Amino acid sequence: MSQTVDRALSILPLLAQGPADLGQVAERLDVHKSTALRLLRTLHEHGLVYRQEDQRYRLGARLFALAQEAVENLDVREIAHSHLVALNDRCGHTVHLAVYEEQEVLYIDKVESRYPVRMYSRIGKPVAITVAAVAKLLLADLTEPERRVIAEKLDYPMYTSRSTPNAAAFLKELAVVREQGWATDLGGHEESINCIGAPIRGADGRVVAAMSVSAPNVVVTAEELLTLLPLVRRTAETISREYSGTTRPKKA
Repeated sequence: MSQTVDRALSILPLLAQGPADLGQVAERLDVHKSTALRLLRTLHEHGLVYRQEDQRYRLGARLFALAQEAVENLDVREIAHSHLVALNDRCGHTVHLAVYEEQEVLYIDKVESRYPVRMYSRIGKPVAITVAAVAKLLLADLTEPERRVIAEKLDYPMYTSRSTPNAAAFLKELAVVREQGWATDLGGHEESINCIGAPIRGADGRVVAAMSVSAPNVVVTAEELLTLLPLVRRTAETISREYSGTTRPKKA
């Protein structure tokens, strides 16, 4: 990267901390004020910084518009798919990716199990919202009032004896999921199928999707499936970093 571009880009994180005057920018970049002014003028021409009446500079509206446009055009499925495949290669079980849209939780990607006995699911099909691990993760990220409104409108079919029975139980489980950062469905939808899941987050920390690993009891027990939870969470964290454009924090 050229020195000029590097210096110009270095201005943006500085202004993200708050408005700064020419002297502060020059000092941070360790350059003469004339150099800092030239860089600021270029960024200003492109709408990336704005000069206030007090002669201090702040981030420009164009920068926020570009960021919003980039977020809106992100395809979480495209970003996640290779990681879902890699997870499937390691564990062999069915891997799903789901999102919350228009009051439904939908599978948007799936990597099939390598085992002959497997769960039935289909991309584009709504999940059993009161029991599915991915649904719990997506709804748990909503505000408490939003969760309550949704929970009180839902039906609670008893698919199995371990299905969520009512709104109070569902809200309690969502609170636990929100706190711990992962979810399970251990025979809640089908007696013979267990599932563990983890959230995928955007740059603002909000959950944008959820992923899960599912397997029948005849292939792996619930206890054995739970041992994969660290791997599932690491995969979700990797997808989250790639989706949000962040990197793993450096250890002190």
